[in-house]
Amino acid sequence: MPATRDTLRRLHRAHLERVPFENFDIHLGVPIRLDAVASAEKVALRSRGGFCYELNGAFASLLAALGFEVELREARVSSPDGVPGRALGHACIAVRVDGEELLADVGFGRGFDEPIRLLPDITAQDTAGAFVLRPVADGELDLVFDGVPQNRIAPGPRELAAFAPGCAFHQSSPESRFTQGTVCSIRTPEGRLTLSGTHLIETTASGQDGRDLDRDAFAAVLGSRFGIAFEAAELDRLAQAARWL
Repeated sequence: MPATRDTLRRLHRAHLERVPFENFDIHLGVPIRLDAVASAEKVALRSRGGFCYELNGAFASLLAALGFEVELREARVSSPDGVPGRALGHACIAVRVDGEELLADVGFGRGFDEPIRLLPDITAQDTAGAFVLRPVADGELDLVFDGVPQNRIAPGPRELAAFAPGCAFHQSSPESRFTQGTVCSIRTPEGRLTLSGTHLIETTASGQDGRDLDRDAFAAVLGSRFGIAFEAAELDRLAQAARWL
């Protein structure tokens, strides 16, 4: 498989449509390790997803193995009023291909379908919405989605191990939104499917539809729509943890 822009585009979209963004291990008491191989095995061998450090760590490793020039980048997730959050709160990927640097991110719950140019003030429009990078101080860039700041990206490479403080915070702190309830979300050809706790939200071009699920329906949807299967005791634990902002 050649390390071209088209290959990167196809891999990025395929990942988003096949690997869910989810935080179930946090609520199952399974420690999340910053290990790209372990994360890849979780996805490929256990039919699971993960959150940014896992998904982008493994995806960056895959791209490097295919011959792409990649760097992990630090980002701070913006609050609803646009204020950047904690340092090391998110990991994304810079990919140099065909002489240009692109931003890739398969570990954000609602992001761009295909990599975008890592340059300021160029709007990328796709089926998810409009994305543009806005320059701020010290070489940082704000990723703005449909007019709302999404995260602030710092310049320069980061090793996966550097994100250990952010990973520890998100899986243990009561202030982390990931400890406050479960989420599982995946891109679909028509839009997006999201389980916020036991509330299923399906977004398509025609609008959004939501419904609450009981335990059996929750298990059925996880299997049929996300490809995830849990033991009965795990399902019980997840159902109890099913609170989401």
